[in-house]
Amino acid sequence: MFAIKKDYVEYENKSLRLPKDLIDKVQDLANENSLSFNKVVIQCIEYALDNMEKTDTAN
Repeated sequence: MFAIKKDYVEYENKSLRLPKDLIDKVQDLANENSLSFNKVVIQCIEYALDNMEKTDTAN
C-alpha cells in the first residue's frame, strides 16, 4: 500500500514535463500532507517501480 514518507537524503536535478491534471492531483496530495511536490513525485515513482509487474523481456 502507498504511504507518504517525510525524508530523503541525496538529490539530483532532472526536468520532467507532466500533464496539468496530473500536476494538480500531485500538488493536492502534497498540500494535504504538508510535503513538497517533489517528495510526493519521488514516492509515487518509487511505489510504481516497487510494485510493477515483472515481465519476461528476453526474446
